[in-house]
Amino acid sequence: MVSVANRRQFLLAGSALVAASGLGGLPAFAQDTRLRLVFWGSQARADRTYGVTDLYTGEHPGLAIEGEFLGWADYWPKLATQTAGGNAPDIMQMDYRYIGEYARRGTLAPLDQYVGAGLDIASIDEDQLHNGTIDGKLIGISLGVAAGAAVYNAKALADAGIEIDPMGWTYDDLKTKGAAFAESTGGAVALAPDGSGIELLFENWLRQQGKALYTAEGQPAFAAEDVTAWFKLWAELREARAIVSPDEQAIDVGKLETSPLVRGKAAMNFTTSNQLVAYQTLVPDPLGIAIYPATKTGSTGGHYRNSSQYFAISAGSAAPEQAVEFINFFVNSPEAAALLGVERGVPASSAMRAALAPSLDERSQQAVRYIDQLGAIAGPVPPTPPAAAGEIEVALKTKSQEVGFGMQSPEDAGPAFFDEVVATLARAA
Repeated sequence: MVSVANRRQFLLAGSALVAASGLGGLPAFAQDTRLRLVFWGSQARADRTYGVTDLYTGEHPGLAIEGEFLGWADYWPKLATQTAGGNAPDIMQMDYRYIGEYARRGTLAPLDQYVGAGLDIASIDEDQLHNGTIDGKLIGISLGVAAGAAVYNAKALADAGIEIDPMGWTYDDLKTKGAAFAESTGGAVALAPDGSGIELLFENWLRQQGKALYTAEGQPAFAAEDVTAWFKLWAELREARAIVSPDEQAIDVGKLETSPLVRGKAAMNFTTSNQLVAYQTLVPDPLGIAIYPATKTGSTGGHYRNSSQYFAISAGSAAPEQAVEFINFFVNSPEAAALLGVERGVPASSAMRAALAPSLDERSQQAVRYIDQLGAIAGPVPPTPPAAAGEIEVALKTKSQEVGFGMQSPEDAGPAFFDEVVATLARAA
């Protein structure tokens, strides 16, 4: 058995390759049982995850876990290709946009038979179990509780003399304070990225107005004019120089390292609360966390307590029992919780939250407080997205870039995107 130290040396020696490719992995060793584990995330997430796999395999001779991680944009095409080719990993990280689609295609194994027989869900929050249940079957185990959030460079805002109310700032604030921030930096740094292509942000904006992305039946719960208004809002923010230019935004390919915040081109990024810890590893200045902008002062209902990610098991796994036991260790052991922290979100297990709380650093405590402070700001968790929701997420980003670069006006892009949504959902039904 190769030691943990030697495996860590191997990872560090390959860090340059990891940084260049966005792909990292654990070597496979000749063992009685081998599990493949894939996930998206940054190097910081990989280090924490591999710390858990090292710990677990060290306690289970005869088991090897081969890990692989990619950036968000690269992860889903590769997973789709592997799944379609009959080469799906045993354990895969799932997102709420995709878990329903994969489950309904029969590619994920229901976990109900393992509850109480390798899988302990007694201390996992009921809403987190609900989030991972598809058509009455438990498919995914929540890896953390998170919510949409704006992570911001507190020093950059202070240096510019800009203050925002973390739990109550608005889109009007983004426009006026963004213009002032741009003036203070000579236009070299914007207050925010261009969020017009971020589906979670668009959904939040819709929910604040009593609307939604999808109905429970998997149909669009918004209209073409909503999309037009959304693109017009961001066009106004772009004109005010409150957000980065289309050229700068296009560099962001979904990896933390390419975000305008990390590259020093924006003072914040629209993300999820669990990413605060990961961003802090890449930004030397202290970071803060805030809600997504409100449509008006006192607006509520946009945010919700989501499952940041899930672990699910391939329906074709040759070792499902071993995969379940590893997932159980991942979410229910204090040792794993100590290694993972809140990088994937606040633990979904109340027992693990209690075990972890005393050891959390300031940034991790910020993420926990943020979830607590949402309170009445948050609304109910939306229905599981329909099949092809991931495709629509990509389409929104593409359409937003077309508007940003002046290839389409908001008035044309709104109906065009809505028609694409309708056609995509019909095709996937």
